[in-house]
Amino acid sequence: MRIAPLSLLISASFFVSSVFAQDTTTVNRIESEINTKQTEHVRSTTMLEKYLKEESQLQTQLELLNKRSTELEKEKNQALNAMNEMYRRLVDNPSLNISPAQSRYQKAVVEHKQNKDDISMQLAAIASHRKDIEQIRAAKHTLQNTIENLNEQLTTARVERLRNEFTREGTLELEHIVNCKRTETLATCEQRGQQMGLQKATKRFIDQIFANLTEESLVEPKRKMAGAQVQILSSHVVNSAFSGQGNYNVKLSVTMRGDVNSSRLCNLLGVSNSFCVEYGTPLANTYQSPYGTTFSDSQLTFSSEMDNSTISEANISQLSEVKSRNYNPSKTDKNASLVNSKEYKPQVQLTLRSNVYDDEVYINGVSYGSTRLVTNLPAGFHDIEVRKSGFEPYKERLNLTKARTLRVTLKKKLQLTDASANMPEKSKDDISGDKIISKKVTTDIASNLIVIPAGKFKMGDLNGSGLANERPITEHTIKDSFMIQSKEVTVGEYENFVNNTGYKTEAEKDKGCAYYLNGEPVWEVSLNWRNPGFEQSNNFPAVCLTHSDAKAYAHWLSDKTGQTYRLPNEVEWEYAARANTETDYPWGDEVGRNLANCGWCGSEWSNKRTAPVGSFSANAFGLYDTVGNVWEWTSSIGNNKDAIVRGGAWNFAPSLARVSTRLILTPDFRSNYIGFRLVREQ
Repeated sequence: MRIAPLSLLISASFFVSSVFAQDTTTVNRIESEINTKQTEHVRSTTMLEKYLKEESQLQTQLELLNKRSTELEKEKNQALNAMNEMYRRLVDNPSLNISPAQSRYQKAVVEHKQNKDDISMQLAAIASHRKDIEQIRAAKHTLQNTIENLNEQLTTARVERLRNEFTREGTLELEHIVNCKRTETLATCEQRGQQMGLQKATKRFIDQIFANLTEESLVEPKRKMAGAQVQILSSHVVNSAFSGQGNYNVKLSVTMRGDVNSSRLCNLLGVSNSFCVEYGTPLANTYQSPYGTTFSDSQLTFSSEMDNSTISEANISQLSEVKSRNYNPSKTDKNASLVNSKEYKPQVQLTLRSNVYDDEVYINGVSYGSTRLVTNLPAGFHDIEVRKSGFEPYKERLNLTKARTLRVTLKKKLQLTDASANMPEKSKDDISGDKIISKKVTTDIASNLIVIPAGKFKMGDLNGSGLANERPITEHTIKDSFMIQSKEVTVGEYENFVNNTGYKTEAEKDKGCAYYLNGEPVWEVSLNWRNPGFEQSNNFPAVCLTHSDAKAYAHWLSDKTGQTYRLPNEVEWEYAARANTETDYPWGDEVGRNLANCGWCGSEWSNKRTAPVGSFSANAFGLYDTVGNVWEWTSSIGNNKDAIVRGGAWNFAPSLARVSTRLILTPDFRSNYIGFRLVREQ
């Protein structure tokens, strides 16, 4: 419950400030923009549903026209045969009337032609509808991204407003009466009365700060977590006097400024700690105020001008108890930090490399994919095994105490009957039928593959923070392990394909590629995978590619290597991206800062361009960039043969880079924020 402003508060600066008004204006403006964009988003959703329904009707009509075309073709052929028969009979019987047969054939030809024209018009209508649907979808995705961006701005504005409200200044005038003890001198009684008056002033000041917070109802229940403090800027005695009854009456004027542990603002508002990282270390979820500093009476000695003293709310409540309970601030609360727990084991980074490609690493009996592998493990002993068909397995029990790189050398098994043993220049892995495969291509592709173990997982919006198309949650079983590229297909890899085949992407053949300008998708004819609108090099993800462009690369790579490569389906993609987690991101439920390349994620590439593949840490399975960088095509097909992309992008909000987020696009859509990675069938 809010308390009324103190009548003793005489400084208007506590209540009226252009800064605070501006903070609230900013919050209200952003909220208004969010409401406007959400209304537009709802309108776009309704319009999209209408167009999809109309397209379905057009498709149904097209199917009927195609069916009718078959019937009319049959009728035309029958009419032609009948007319030809009448012509043959006319030779023997010149008086034979053949006009009915002619009319029948003429009618069949006209109806068949009209039906063909109807089919052409229907196809044109469907194509036009698909373009409209593509535009509506692009606008809808843009709106969703804008809304998420505004939500980020809103949270930032709320945090800043709360910080400013906690650091307000004000002046209190109050009176305090204390009964002098028989055992103390008048000077001691005077000092004690002034000290207690000062305590009362700081207590009332903090009460007023909390009472006048804009989001007081949300923050007040967490008051003990705030770490609120008061800095005394100046203070003086207005007047004082002793009464004949042995009382000391003092009137004080105290000017104060509020303060707060700014890293705790996010917890007070119930938002992600990432919005408070600029203020310091976020508050732990199990925080208990340790009262790291205590104030004795001597530290609160009052003078006529007492400047720059700081008193915390915790200190105020503890002043009357500190002498009696013998509090020792040097002792750490046993619950304050998990690091002191005997069961806690710090994570240590382990890097594994081997002299072969396409191997498989097992740690404590669990497959972690192939080398080069970088993973974090609890400190202590771990059983390491590296296997590859045709090689002796490598085994070691490793005591991991600090970051370490383990270089493994696998020795080939001796196989005297192997005909390839006498082939010094080429190995069996270099041969596919009668074709010699480029060893460099095979090696580069294989070194980028990760073995994903079989298992079960829950797919979809597990934490209730996703979009409607991420629900309902479904359970899936991956019966067999599969291999997937650890990184997105790069510009250099796609260029190798183009140079070998002369393939031209749809962006190069048609109207170019889309990019964002002022929050709207804009088509630019000159943009394609070679020139996406920003600087890139060979190790950047290839973008501006359609679903068909990605599949064309997969078909070429399959033919080139003798292995079957394809786009992952959605189940495979999310299973590999989750890597046995149930959080929104591979590392937790908060995006953090500089952990991925997505919009407003704090990386050097965020909202600017793609990042080189593998610029951030891999997930537990060894996959890079499953969060952000570029959306990735999957083989899953939605209604009306639409394609689905996963993973977020460099210019999309963090909330759209969650592991379960999915966007539905037309397969021929291309932009400078969409790429792909491939699965290799075993």
